[in-house]
Amino acid sequence: MNTALYNPFKNFDFKNDKCFLSGASFSSPLATVNVLPDWLLNMANLTGDEKIQLLDETIRTYKSLIVPCNVTVYDQSVSPLEDKIAIAFGKGYAGVSALPEIDLFNWIGKLMYSFLYIEMQGAIRLQQLSGDGMNMSQGLMHKFGNLHTMLQSIYREVVLEDFTPWSIVVVQLENDATPFSFRDEINTLTFSLKFKDFGIIACLQDNGTNKRYHQEIINSIKGKKLSEQQFEELAARFFYSAYLFNRLPEYTIMPVEDVIYIDAMPLKGTQNKALFDVWTNKTYGQVLENFWKPWGHTLFEIIKDPTAPMSYFENPFLPAYS
Repeated sequence: MNTALYNPFKNFDFKNDKCFLSGASFSSPLATVNVLPDWLLNMANLTGDEKIQLLDETIRTYKSLIVPCNVTVYDQSVSPLEDKIAIAFGKGYAGVSALPEIDLFNWIGKLMYSFLYIEMQGAIRLQQLSGDGMNMSQGLMHKFGNLHTMLQSIYREVVLEDFTPWSIVVVQLENDATPFSFRDEINTLTFSLKFKDFGIIACLQDNGTNKRYHQEIINSIKGKKLSEQQFEELAARFFYSAYLFNRLPEYTIMPVEDVIYIDAMPLKGTQNKALFDVWTNKTYGQVLENFWKPWGHTLFEIIKDPTAPMSYFENPFLPAYS
């Protein structure tokens, strides 16, 4: 195995000719892997013909979303991870809440990075059609590259030096037959999923900051089952605060033989301002309106009281508004 770090964002290497995870560090051949695994589609009673719109506005079916993966990496590392997550999902909240967070991080990260891989192909295609060169935020490329490096822990040893790069929350839902659905936000690497009797919210590159930001409400719901409206409200808070998070986490990454050591730099850095921009209830209300679409709540209804947006929680614990 080649121990050098592979970073596909340096040269926009998304041509389906290398393993999306390892950069084809192994001599075994490539295979195509479904982004949404068969076990999940089957468990959720989905056919794979369901459609999703990508950032380039193309419409794709779930089963058409594939990435190239080295056979050795898949057989020895990706497939066992999928098996572990499938068993946990089969048990519902009891199984998912018992998973080590690193397994959830790797699985969610792999899912989001797979979508990102496909989105990058679309972005490159659009740039080629327009005749312009790639013009993407260096900050985003840096963030995505860091996530990709951390996901190497799926198939090789990665040591996180006394920190976790993620915020992950797993909650129990009142409805034990909640249909499968998920949403993601690529720019902030934020993700939520609800299924059966559980919900998952994750921010993949915040060093745990968003979870600390919402610690009051997380403490208040400990041991409680949430309605779907409450779960979506909690997810909306995380998606909005991830948008307000104004740091680009930096890491010292050191490959030593077969091990990658990663150490987090202090988020404060040389900046004196707070880690989050000011929470604005009107903007939060717009996010919440989108998350509450199934229940038809309008923005006017949500922020009728500008100092106290509508909430399904008894104690909303909202940040100071502006």
